[in-house]
Amino acid sequence: MSLNEAPAEVQLAVDLIELLELNQVAPDLALKALAMVTADYERKLGVTQGEG
Repeated sequence: MSLNEAPAEVQLAVDLIELLELNQVAPDLALKALAMVTADYERKLGVTQGEG
């Protein structure tokens, strides 16, 4: 399967990894930032589903 045929979330993950690597973001910093992004999007998902 090519990347173009992969699910949208896989394509986005690859794009994000490439962005972080091209900008030489340290792995520990990337994980901390991604945790913040995850929390934000989980909050937005809760609001969208009427939980917030």
